[in-house]
Amino acid sequence: MKKIFVLDTSVLLFDHDSITNFEENDVAIPITVLEELDKFKIGNDTKNFEARAVCRFIDDISINKNLNNWIPLPGDNKGDFKILMHDSSKASAVENTYGNLKNDHKILNAAVVLQEKFPDRKIVLITKDINLRVKAKAIGLPAQDLMKGKVKDVKKIHGGFIEISGIDSNLIRNFYKNGKIEDISILGDKKVNNEYYILKNGTSSALAFYNPHTMHIEKVEKEYVYNIKPRNAEQAFAIHAILNDNIKLVTLQGVAGTGKTLIALACALERSNQYNQIILARPIIPLSNREIGYLPGDAQEKINPYMQPLFDNLKFIKSQTSSNGKKAKNIDGMLEEGKIEIMPLAFIRGRSLENVIMIIDESQNLTPHEIKTIVTRAGENTKIIFTGDVKQIDTPYLDEQSNGLSFMIDKLKGDPLFANIKLMKGERSALANLANEKL
Repeated sequence: MKKIFVLDTSVLLFDHDSITNFEENDVAIPITVLEELDKFKIGNDTKNFEARAVCRFIDDISINKNLNNWIPLPGDNKGDFKILMHDSSKASAVENTYGNLKNDHKILNAAVVLQEKFPDRKIVLITKDINLRVKAKAIGLPAQDLMKGKVKDVKKIHGGFIEISGIDSNLIRNFYKNGKIEDISILGDKKVNNEYYILKNGTSSALAFYNPHTMHIEKVEKEYVYNIKPRNAEQAFAIHAILNDNIKLVTLQGVAGTGKTLIALACALERSNQYNQIILARPIIPLSNREIGYLPGDAQEKINPYMQPLFDNLKFIKSQTSSNGKKAKNIDGMLEEGKIEIMPLAFIRGRSLENVIMIIDESQNLTPHEIKTIVTRAGENTKIIFTGDVKQIDTPYLDEQSNGLSFMIDKLKGDPLFANIKLMKGERSALANLANEKL
């Protein structure tokens, strides 16, 4: 028998399309959820767009229909949809257990009442709120996270480079001499478009890249970018991927201090002549409860504290160009002319970005839908670099499996336009490495 899924507000703010993602099963939304969506409908954040999109969708499917009755969802082999009214006529486990009803408890109550009305059907609460799932299970109501956009096994997320041992030493010697290997059979089943490799034989090793356009294995050099030298193989791979004009989308993942943002920014500056603008953006996620509205000043002054890590990386790159005053002045000139633009991600929505190189920092705090929104902004001759650490998520309804960075890496592996590098070694300081390893 078809199940009935009851959706929480957090699910709809995560993805407004989620209503239609339960195949032939029925979907219900408590009236409390509509009340909460009403509070989110004004604003320019992603959640505000999602709230408006949900309301428009429900309005469209309910033309000439009553929402307190089951109505068909659009599409083939879809179930029915209904808004659940408040029903306190029946005693429920929610009232007995949690006392006075707040919104979360009203949502639980609606699901429990539905369970009483349809004892022969399985009622499942879908919410991204972990505590609400626990509360539901405590009163015997099945509850689960929204599965759409979740990576099944985060441990299998593509790492971006592979070590291959036992390579013939003569082959490595000739590789250094010729710069390429035409016989790609040495990669075996590990051949992946835009994949990076460390080819090893004892103490001999070489950094390599599989080029899907030439179908050759090509040598990767440790290349300087804006006076920044790669300190390890992963950083060399990251630089190679960003400077490769055939790769339009790059993800750099790794813990704090591995050089993700610094490498991305240095490469963007190195290639600044190829683009009209360098755009640096990051989501505004405060580490405490202090919201952006409480900060003094105009819009730009409010934003600056959240953008400070990007300014810090620019300052460091400038310090490395002391032997070349022209490069330092070039950075200042690009900032003054607006060729380098630093902004919060909310300002990108609606723009068409042509001939730009864009760096999205802290992208582990984005949903899969937000990632898609950003990438679909890309016009001709645009490159996008996402950086982030999936173990350092600051938003309450995302985790290692459901964040946009993990989702994108999992879905795009092997695409000729995409490359992913995982930076393993911390290079900020011994103290930063100690914190990553021990704390």
